Amino acid sequence: MLYDNILRAKNKGFIISNLNKRIIFLDRDGVINHDYGYVSQIEKFQFIDGVFDACKYFLDLGYEIIVITNQSGIGRGYFSKNDFQDLTNWMINEFKKNNINILKVYHCPHTPDENCDCRKPKIGMIQQSLNDFNIDLQNSWLIGDKKSDIETAINANILNKILISQDKNNSEFPNIASNLIDTINIIKN
Repeated sequence: MLYDNILRAKNKGFIISNLNKRIIFLDRDGVINHDYGYVSQIEKFQFIDGVFDACKYFLDLGYEIIVITNQSGIGRGYFSKNDFQDLTNWMINEFKKNNINILKVYHCPHTPDENCDCRKPKIGMIQQSLNDFNIDLQNSWLIGDKKSDIETAINANILNKILISQDKNNSEFPNIASNLIDTINIIKN
């Protein structure tokens, strides 16, 4: 039905804006919060400075935000899915307090040994987001702090990717930023 309406509008000469969402895919640990290893408790979750400002800027540019995160601590028995969900709900509410809507949080609960389809660098979480939303991957970005995050972008044909790293001399990745706020200079160009 929607597709038919779009075709009719095009045939009548109306300009149709792109219905697909432009997304900033963010890894969680090391990008949104400090990664102390298997972060699963609110009292141990510490936002990285500038995260809210960066996310507001992304929204102002017309992007929406999706979080994709490997959480093998669930599969290893370090914390439960309920613990993860409680922390995620708290995190989303902290973003909301800062007038930032997180479109969705996808997570992989599996250990690397389970060889699932969702653990980065595989693209299961990206595929799920494509099933849930109309996403323009060509004009979206993936930002992560590990090589597996960047490999996920490559595997999913996301052209725009940024590695969060203190090693600016890493010639393997053309887009490197020290933290999320520093990614703004890359994305706005």
